[in-house]
Amino acid sequence: MIAEKAAGKEDGGSVDLIWINGPNFLSMKEKGLLHGPFVAELPNARFLDLSPASAASVDFTVPVEGYESPWRLAKFVFNYDSARLAQPPKSMTALLAWARQNPGRFTHPDVSNFMGATFLKQALIELAPDPAVLQAPATDADFNAATAPLWAWYDELRPQLWRNGDTFPANESAQQQLLNDGEIDISMSFDPASAAAAIAEGRLPDSVRTYALDGGAIGNISFVAIPFNAANKEGAKVVANFLLEPETQAHAQNIDVLGSFSVLDTRKLGDEEKALFTALPTSPALPRNEDLGRTLLEPHASWMTRLTEEWARRYTK
Repeated sequence: MIAEKAAGKEDGGSVDLIWINGPNFLSMKEKGLLHGPFVAELPNARFLDLSPASAASVDFTVPVEGYESPWRLAKFVFNYDSARLAQPPKSMTALLAWARQNPGRFTHPDVSNFMGATFLKQALIELAPDPAVLQAPATDADFNAATAPLWAWYDELRPQLWRNGDTFPANESAQQQLLNDGEIDISMSFDPASAAAAIAEGRLPDSVRTYALDGGAIGNISFVAIPFNAANKEGAKVVANFLLEPETQAHAQNIDVLGSFSVLDTRKLGDEEKALFTALPTSPALPRNEDLGRTLLEPHASWMTRLTEEWARRYTK
């Protein structure tokens, strides 16, 4: 796209539709590489929540403004073994209380890994005095004020972790293995269907269940966009609209297909559309769309960078 822009190729471009999000979207938007806004033209946009603060309207704190169309949802969830834990903690405050009563039965991936960093971000959103500041770049003053309760909470949590918090699983897969081996009772994922898939493949016991926190869970949406010089812009819009068809979204959510949770707002679906989702293959470990609760926006990327650096400074030798 950059090369074609530099060469002055304003139409007849080589790409009609592209899957982007996060920093790539920001870069393309700033460089004028995107066609649009176009989302409001899509008939199936009526099934989306396009309010200014919704996950479909903000891509890692960057306003979408109709320049990309959502198609799949990722969301932070916990997985727990119901054979050992009847009522899992539904908030970060409750998690600390549970960990005190069950030392060594919880951990998180190393914070240098995306999943470990997301765990900290999820806790920060709940514990920060004013979570709204997380949507703007982190300043020294804002970072110190917002994270002070987080570090106080984590100081109490760390000694209760698996192996006293002296070591951490490298990633989500390593933590899932600890859950499978019975060394811990709770793991985490950014895919609400991951536990159901792992059970089907024999990588987790049948007793594992998935849940989101009561106050909502960090989520981000994958989007498609149309390049500024796409040769077939109208065809690209047809595909983007097809991806938003309730039937398409339900098919993609099928755990035998992709297991990708829908970006559609269930409040805007009619009975017929809702029936497409209720008819899907299910699993005791698979949460319903409504069980996942509110989708919390990702903090600005600068918060993740500072969080991981500060955690390393405080807690690694």
